[in-house]
Amino acid sequence: MPTSSASTTDASSKTPAASGGVQSLERAFDLLERMADAGGEVGLSELSAASGLPLPTIHRLMRTLVACGYVRQQPNRRYSLGPRLIRLGESASRLLGTWARPYLARLVEETGETANMALLDGDEIVYVAQVPSKHSMRMFTEVGRRVLPHSTGVGKALLAYTPADEVRALLARTGMPAATEKTITTPEGFLDALEQVRKTGYAVDDNEQEIGVRCLAVSVPNSPTAAAISISGPAGRVTEAVAESFVPILQGVAAELSVALSNQNPA
Repeated sequence: MPTSSASTTDASSKTPAASGGVQSLERAFDLLERMADAGGEVGLSELSAASGLPLPTIHRLMRTLVACGYVRQQPNRRYSLGPRLIRLGESASRLLGTWARPYLARLVEETGETANMALLDGDEIVYVAQVPSKHSMRMFTEVGRRVLPHSTGVGKALLAYTPADEVRALLARTGMPAATEKTITTPEGFLDALEQVRKTGYAVDDNEQEIGVRCLAVSVPNSPTAAAISISGPAGRVTEAVAESFVPILQGVAAELSVALSNQNPA
């Protein structure tokens, strides 16, 4: 699965002077992100090796997180993410959709097609925001809808840089049911599609989720959580020819959204 930025940053290198924050809080959140990257359950020694923090420090932080309900200690003495995080995640997902709407609205203005934002949640794609096209004939996806990644443009965009063995494992867990006659139904075919995303910089759903609907999608770079945006519309309007003009618009909006989600000011 895609990993968070915590995976590439040594927590021991973070200091209050460097970040302007509180070191213990930074370390606690770093540990939570590392747990998520590891699948939600880890041992203390694994966290120590990954973070560079000494075991006594990690043990103290984990005791606090357990007491607050954000982490649970399993019978095997390993630690897992706690249920109290669910409420925070659900609220954050709703807010993420709210923050994204102005950017999606601009996509609609510049392309004329329905704009969507989706996240990778476990093994599924969940749509968290949408701004519909003004055309009478338009694509509509209910916010909150969950679909499997192999049949969507956003799924391809989100998984494009995931290691092949992890992609194969995900597909083995979900299966690859055919939503239409054009749905990719083999791991090899899907991996080929991901290679094409890496080459071109964007993903295509060509009648694969719904006949008559075509979608262009890009990932949101450096997003705090794996996210992608897309435009979708009738296949007769969202053609290969218009992709040449639509894709740069998608990529530009994704870059600006990335800045906004990182709480930075655009240049």
